Amino acid sequence: MRSYRRYPMKKNDESAKIAYFISDFLNTYAPTFLTNSRHTLKSYKDSLVLYLSFLETENIKPDCFSRECFERAWLEKWILWLKETRQCSADTCNVRLGSLRVFLEYLGEKDIEYLYLYQEAKKIKRQKCTKKKVCGLTRNAVAAMLSAPDLSTRTGKRDVVFLTVLYATAGRLDEIRSIKISHIHLDEPKPYIILLGKGGKMRTAYLLPRAVANIRIYLKEFHGEKPEPEAYLFYSRVGGRKTKLSEPALDKRIKLCAKIAHEKCPEVPLGAHAHQFRHAKASHWLEDGISIVQISFLLGHEQLETTMKYLDITTEEKASALATLEMEREKSPNKKWKNNDGTLSGFCGL
Repeated sequence: MRSYRRYPMKKNDESAKIAYFISDFLNTYAPTFLTNSRHTLKSYKDSLVLYLSFLETENIKPDCFSRECFERAWLEKWILWLKETRQCSADTCNVRLGSLRVFLEYLGEKDIEYLYLYQEAKKIKRQKCTKKKVCGLTRNAVAAMLSAPDLSTRTGKRDVVFLTVLYATAGRLDEIRSIKISHIHLDEPKPYIILLGKGGKMRTAYLLPRAVANIRIYLKEFHGEKPEPEAYLFYSRVGGRKTKLSEPALDKRIKLCAKIAHEKCPEVPLGAHAHQFRHAKASHWLEDGISIVQISFLLGHEQLETTMKYLDITTEEKASALATLEMEREKSPNKKWKNNDGTLSGFCGL
């Protein structure tokens, strides 16, 4: 393996230039041109913070922070550091590497001298991961979960509607949390809810009569006769109707319902989580004869292959699905890098 040399240079020379690009990438470029997802933006920042932390363990100071610090040998050593020192899983290592590649691609676009860094990073092989099968819920388990909330309490009434919408729409947890009153259309010939997916992409989730009836009752009790269009359907009791319920709070409620439901239906896993409702609905759609192409659309997957992997579609089913598909085809950055506390992270404004 290559030796890791130190490259002394003047502070505020290349080191300041890279620090500026890190600030611009995180504060302007990524949120403006790459994604609206706060989770993705956080992943970019966390990955860069971890990389700079690793460089600091290698005694890299601001005065020797240069392009060489992002070359392939350093990246590979970082991956080992993540695995061995921080005990990160292969999946996590791949996510961190992917985020850093995005930054290096941006860096190469800003200055052609840095383009080779991205080209090198692309050659680093991803860590081999053990495929994790998402276990959905049986129809009996879903029914048991929906009957678990205590309807004599306000929280129980909210929970049953939350679980109903979660299953009925096959939405991701954050998509359900993000539903506003203006996204709900119950008086249309075919009632539906608009879901805001990854990257701010919208899709339509149609509702069956039972779900519509439950939502109507919930709206009247929790939002009054004239609901505010910008209020969240499921809002925080503390923050008010303009504040989303937190993911940990909803996850806690799901697990509480699972514990109650498990006593009546052992098919309900005690560690139930929101994504199992999404997987369950997709599986039940498949069982009911809905084509994989339609399910892919309903789930908001951009690639059909994603849905196939998601549902463990067999080779024969894949061929049939593809045949069906063929038929259907006819501002100024914040200069945080100037604030230096003596560490590499501080120098880069992180």
